[in-house]
Amino acid sequence: MEAPVHSIEALFKQLGLGGSSSEITHFVIQHSPLHHSVKLHEADFWTESQAYCLKKMLDEDADWAEIADQLNVLLR
Repeated sequence: MEAPVHSIEALFKQLGLGGSSSEITHFVIQHSPLHHSVKLHEADFWTESQAYCLKKMLDEDADWAEIADQLNVLLR
């Protein structure tokens, strides 16, 4: 299995969020657990542009999809 092209830190920066380990940990704690019926991009804490970006990443199975999936797991 190949390593993801992008890191979780890079994903957070791409979404306009702080990408340090402590900022990511704080974000995950603040927004977890995300209910199993809510798709990642449909969570109410994203801005419209963040939600669009995540949906596009996952729908297109882009280079970002694997790391977006990891974020999804972290939030569950």
